[in-house]
Amino acid sequence: MSATKSSTPVPASATGGNVPASGLKKSLRLLFVYTLATGAIFTFVCYWDGIFLSYCGPGTCLGFMLMTAMVLPIGFVYAELSSMLPSTGSCLVFNTVGMNKHAGFWSAWLIMCAWLAVPAAGVLGILEWLNYQFLGNSLNGTHAVIIGAAMLCVWCVISLCKNVVAGSLQTAMLFIAIGGLLVTAAMFFFSGHWSISNFASFFANANAGDYGIGLGWIIGCAFLITPYFGFETVPAMVEEGTFPIKDQKKAILGSVLTCGIIYAIFYFAEAGCIDWNAYAFDGSPFVTFETLKLVFGGAGWMSWFVIALGIFGVVFPIGTSVLGFWYSAVRMLFAMGRQNFLPKSFAKCNRYGQPIVPNLLILVISIGFLAMQSITAFFDLMAFACAICYAMSSISAILLDIRHPEWERPYRAPGGMAMKIASLVISVTVAFFCCIGIGVETWVGFAGYMGVGLVLWASMLVKWRVKGENSTVWMRTPAGVLEY
Repeated sequence: MSATKSSTPVPASATGGNVPASGLKKSLRLLFVYTLATGAIFTFVCYWDGIFLSYCGPGTCLGFMLMTAMVLPIGFVYAELSSMLPSTGSCLVFNTVGMNKHAGFWSAWLIMCAWLAVPAAGVLGILEWLNYQFLGNSLNGTHAVIIGAAMLCVWCVISLCKNVVAGSLQTAMLFIAIGGLLVTAAMFFFSGHWSISNFASFFANANAGDYGIGLGWIIGCAFLITPYFGFETVPAMVEEGTFPIKDQKKAILGSVLTCGIIYAIFYFAEAGCIDWNAYAFDGSPFVTFETLKLVFGGAGWMSWFVIALGIFGVVFPIGTSVLGFWYSAVRMLFAMGRQNFLPKSFAKCNRYGQPIVPNLLILVISIGFLAMQSITAFFDLMAFACAICYAMSSISAILLDIRHPEWERPYRAPGGMAMKIASLVISVTVAFFCCIGIGVETWVGFAGYMGVGLVLWASMLVKWRVKGENSTVWMRTPAGVLEY
């Protein structure tokens, strides 16, 4: 790491005090931040259900319990880092200060690979549900892209409005979705079809043919990190919070635990109603709807309940997730513009305190991602990118513990260095097993995305080599504003 005390002009927002009118505004209460993070995690519960169940079979509930336990150490590390370095940008800040500006850039680019895939994947999920429920799979190709692009434009407009608009909307959708899914789980449990015998082939999985039952299940479990990423969106909104900085941990850890518990209960209830020897799992979506029809097919009200479940189990969770990740990606690009990773135009905000260029860029990228139209590729891509980013942030946390034990940490991860090492080991392990299971299509998409990052990184290298104001980036630290 190369850091020096800042001698060049630094924006007022970097040096403390009031954020200027053109910057981000403090308007997010802790409940909104918790909701944004929980909604970001609680994404495709009734859309990617086919992927979850095909990867981990009857043991999907165990997979979610194990992944909750594995993600928590990473969450502890992020909670400590975000309280010590409370600046918009999360891993961009953590890894620039912990390692260097190149690590900061690439970790930010990796996590945005996952964040930017969510709006497109979310639109695809809603369109597929509409196809499944109402249109007889007649909507596809150009028409789907046009309708999806229009939906993305709506999300962009919401993101450009006041924080309270997005926060209130997401809060309502999230808690309606959670309530509806718990009701559905109770229906499965008390349907008369739930049986412990359906868990006889506990570790059956779709990867068994290629890797064997044991390794196939482990690979599938590793990919379950995808429905958990989102807690790291909390540090992305740290400058807009109206609550004490140490309370961030409540949003980070609370979102992980909330979603982990609901995921485990829901899939334990559903798996108990499925005959795993008769059902052909191929990763197709909407297994939950098919199970409901199988279990309650004779009930006249079931068709209406399936439609309702589509709204609170598909549309609402996706709506909350897209807003959370869109918000976070916007703030990451804002931080990169403000702190000299990208042109300063990325840091310009509208009268509501919302960055303009990042919102428009994400809209364009999301429409481009929409053309992929592959839920499995999205799922695998997000898992691998997140795991690598988490590993880099864990390394930075370890290095900062060694180099700067004197820096104030309003929140400290329990276990100290041991927790940070556990976070690193878990992240690397998940990335390794994801790497084994990733298909060619996903690798091609990942290579293309990283290629775009390589072009941006090379342009920044040129920019940084020019002497003067643009030759360094800066970060707020407990030691003051430092250049890197």
